[in-house]
Amino acid sequence: MSRWGIPVAMTIAGIDSGGGAGANADLKTFAALGVHGTVAVTSVTAQNTYSVTGIYDMSPEAVARQIETVYEDMGIDAAKTGMLSNRDIVHAVATELKKYDFPLVVDPVMVAKSGAQLLRDDAIDVLVKELLPRATLVTPNSPEAERLSGMTIRGLEDARRAAKAIVDSTGAAAALVKGGHLGGSESVDVLYYNGSYWEFRAPRINTEDTHGTGDVLSAAITAFLAKGFQLPDAVRAAKDVITESIRYSLRLGKGHGPVNPSAWSYVPAMKYNAIQDLRAAIDMLKQQEYYVSVLVPEISINVGEAVEYPYARGVDDVIAVPGRITRYGDRIMVHGDPTPGASSHVARAILAYMSKYPEYRAAANIALNDYIRKAVESLGLRWSYYDRSEEPENVKEMEGGSIPWGIRRALEKANGPVDVIYDTGDFGKEPGSFVFGRNAMEVASRMIEIGRKIRELMKQEK
Repeated sequence: MSRWGIPVAMTIAGIDSGGGAGANADLKTFAALGVHGTVAVTSVTAQNTYSVTGIYDMSPEAVARQIETVYEDMGIDAAKTGMLSNRDIVHAVATELKKYDFPLVVDPVMVAKSGAQLLRDDAIDVLVKELLPRATLVTPNSPEAERLSGMTIRGLEDARRAAKAIVDSTGAAAALVKGGHLGGSESVDVLYYNGSYWEFRAPRINTEDTHGTGDVLSAAITAFLAKGFQLPDAVRAAKDVITESIRYSLRLGKGHGPVNPSAWSYVPAMKYNAIQDLRAAIDMLKQQEYYVSVLVPEISINVGEAVEYPYARGVDDVIAVPGRITRYGDRIMVHGDPTPGASSHVARAILAYMSKYPEYRAAANIALNDYIRKAVESLGLRWSYYDRSEEPENVKEMEGGSIPWGIRRALEKANGPVDVIYDTGDFGKEPGSFVFGRNAMEVASRMIEIGRKIRELMKQEK
């Protein structure tokens, strides 16, 4: 690790004006993994999600000087190369890097996602002869591996043979042949290193938003090497990073949207914040339990808060109470500490609501009776409802489909956001209500408000 106490990594790559790939993606990845990122810019591209309209190369001397200047001051714990564009830049980078012994990951970027050529044909020989012998790891996708190995790759065995051939023919210490271009339900990357093979598997995520995938993977490997990881461990950890980056990829632009390495640190941070919000909301409910107790349905209460849009993709992105909140006389009992994925019921309601109004990230389920209806109306809260008798048969047959359908149906009827949605119930289904808000504290405040009004109404009737 750097003498400064934080690892220093360098990307030697081009700038993507669309922000999805190249040095832009590398620096985001370094930051997400707690590594200080530095850069030696090789080229500036005029680029978006579907095309590259201009490539403007730096001088080879300028590229080499950037590497030298950073190393002289801060040191470099690991580096990676991306787009090198032309043979003179490749030669200058290879010559400069021979002066240092830090780990080097070479991502042999040849073609952009849009199909634009990012490494000229006459530069490939220089890459193979001068730069790859210096590489700790080279990370080709299958078309790049075919070019480097001279082999056709159709499956895992082909990938294994190609990885070994690249190491044997170039002098690189290791090769990782990526499986993103191969079919199957899993994406499998094959590493050949020190005479052994490793396979790194992850579920294939069905999305077109994969711009910058190779950059983020190689940058993540570089970051972990800068932290002192052994190579197979660095690749394994980086595979997790790229999988999450694809899972939370961004639907931006008209073409292939960018993967999202910031999600690696940002999603856990949002979940932590949501846990804290929910704890504070539960404390508020406990302090006012006399009022909250009248809201508890037979199935008990749960309260949930989701991470922000567009990161809220599923139940695991919603924090809730594992054992729910039950009633004991005029008291409430909270069974568990807020946890991601603890409630499918409330989570599905929140996610459905967020699909139309993303700022509403929290909800609680409560009972439905005449007192609640009167309290909501008396307080002037906005409300809507859904009737399960209107639910289409195909939705009823779908596991977990009723609540999302109902929430969307109620919002369509209201033609705007509401505070409360009633579920009128069905045969074997208890009627209930959902209270919504922008965060868990807002939901808790609204619940207490409704509970107070109910106690007031009960008192008036005596």
